[in-house]
Amino acid sequence: MGRLDHVNLVVADLERAAHFYEEVFGWQRGFSATLQGEWIERVSGLAGVSARCLFLNAPQSGARIELICYDSPRGEGAELNGKANTFGVRHIAFEVADIEATLQKVRALGLETVGDVVEVPFRVGNLGAKRLVYFHDFDGVLVEAAAYTATQ
Repeated sequence: MGRLDHVNLVVADLERAAHFYEEVFGWQRGFSATLQGEWIERVSGLAGVSARCLFLNAPQSGARIELICYDSPRGEGAELNGKANTFGVRHIAFEVADIEATLQKVRALGLETVGDVVEVPFRVGNLGAKRLVYFHDFDGVLVEAAAYTATQ
C-alpha cells in the first residue's frame, strides 16, 4: 500500500513561493537542502543540476509540499499548465475554514481568482456541502480553496 509522501512544486523564487503558502494556508517551513551532484543528475535526467528545496508542512496533518527552485539549469513556465482541462496533474486543493478570509490574503498578495466562488450543487460524500474557488500561485500553479459545511 502506497502512502502519499509529498507534492513537489517547481518554483521560480523559493522565498516568494514559501511566503505564499505560509501566508495563505498557514503551512510551516521544515527541512531544506541544496540539491547537487550525481544522484540528482541521475534522477532528474539533467546535467549540472543545482537546486534549492524547502519542505512546507501542513499545520495539522502529515501532508508536505516540496518547493524546488532550479538554479541550474533554469526551468521555465508552461502557459497551458494552469488551465483546468490540461492533461496531467491539474491543481492542488486546500481545505480552508473561511473562503472569503482566504481570498483576502490571496488578493493582498496581488493575485486574482480564475472564476467566482461557487457552491457544488451536491453533497461531497460525508464532507457535506462544498464551496470552492480557483486561483494561481505566483508560478502559475492552479490552486483550489475549498470549504465544507456538514449541513446543506
